[in-house]
Amino acid sequence: MSPDLLPLIAAFERVAHHASFTRAASELGVSPSALSQNLRTLEKRLGVRLLDRSTRHVGVTEIGQRFLLSARDGLATLATAVGSLDELRDQPSGLLRLTLSRTAADLVVLPHLTPFLEAYPAIVLELDCDNTLVDLVANGFDAGIRLGENLAQDVVATPLGGAQRLATIAAPRYLKGRAGPRVPQDLLRHRCLNVRLGESLYRWEYARDGHKVDIQVGGALITRDGDTLLSAIRSGAGIGQAFESQVQDDLVAGRLVPVLKPWWPKFPGFYLYHPSRAHIPRKLSAFIDFFRQRLNAEPA
Repeated sequence: MSPDLLPLIAAFERVAHHASFTRAASELGVSPSALSQNLRTLEKRLGVRLLDRSTRHVGVTEIGQRFLLSARDGLATLATAVGSLDELRDQPSGLLRLTLSRTAADLVVLPHLTPFLEAYPAIVLELDCDNTLVDLVANGFDAGIRLGENLAQDVVATPLGGAQRLATIAAPRYLKGRAGPRVPQDLLRHRCLNVRLGESLYRWEYARDGHKVDIQVGGALITRDGDTLLSAIRSGAGIGQAFESQVQDDLVAGRLVPVLKPWWPKFPGFYLYHPSRAHIPRKLSAFIDFFRQRLNAEPA
């Protein structure tokens, strides 16, 4: 392969990732017209059409998809090679890309973000908050943070903090004049506020005395964003769920009221996971060691 094709292939991968010349050009620091011309040059050199272009949409052709799968593996190998140079430096450095849910960001990362950035000023942390599980390698992430039950089998996982209890909660305004649920099935007669995980609505889980129940609740609000969900619950829009540690201050202050507390289930907690491979970049090792020490030192 001619060496001058490499930057063109990398540009193609960014356009495919963003499905947009404008966003890819902004990331690469070039103009959309220059990027478009580069991609036409690549297609001419390869003798195939990689992209379908219209005034509103940029898509990858079938042959482009096949080429992209192989190209991403090669680009990931090069990224690992460049990242390994961190081992020769005094401090861990470089861009560390993490995929995580918004809840994981709120509970695991953000409370300790400032001390981490102060301890490792040469690391640039990129947090992609999304409830959807994504392929780490294919999407260029160094690691992810999710609940343990959601992890794939072929990853290396490190626990961050302890178990988490999932609370069902409501604002006093919503419960005023209403009989609160006494068993999980009573939720079917209430206005519940739910979250979408990937393509599916979350089924509310409960456990008591070894008995497990899951309920597909109905309601007037569905969201993928935890902040939106909590704001709606606090406003009195309905009954919702959040991890107890997220709403502890609200419960103590009386802004929120526990619902079905004897049934609240526990989950193993959050894990940082990364692909199973021998070499772990120093920037990722530093992140794992820092957050494991901080979170394990916190009281349960």
